[in-house]
Amino acid sequence: QVQLAESGGDLVQPGGSLRLSCAASGTIILSFYDVGWYRQVPGKERELVASIASVGSINYTASVKGRFTISRDNAKKTVYLEMNSLSPEDTALYYCNLRHRTLWNRSYWGQGTQVTVSS
Repeated sequence: QVQLAESGGDLVQPGGSLRLSCAASGTIILSFYDVGWYRQVPGKERELVASIASVGSINYTASVKGRFTISRDNAKKTVYLEMNSLSPEDTALYYCNLRHRTLWNRSYWGQGTQVTVSS
């Protein structure tokens, strides 16, 4: 029984910063999982924003490179997304996803946290 809980989303002005968190609970060893942060706006497909694999490799979508940082704390069973220099184009519902490094069917999603960038 595994649950994910995202937090940190808020209304923020352009140029501002937010730090999103995703806390896992239950019988899970986070170091066995690849982690991704996704975002979605109405009418568009879900977009992979950033990922950090169990082996440590990190990737970002081009539009957030240099502004966002993904990290993980396996002991705390928590993953983070630090977001800086936010613009209205970053407005979306942000989700975290955990996928087992080998057993890909073992995958978990959170409920999402809303980020709104507006004046």
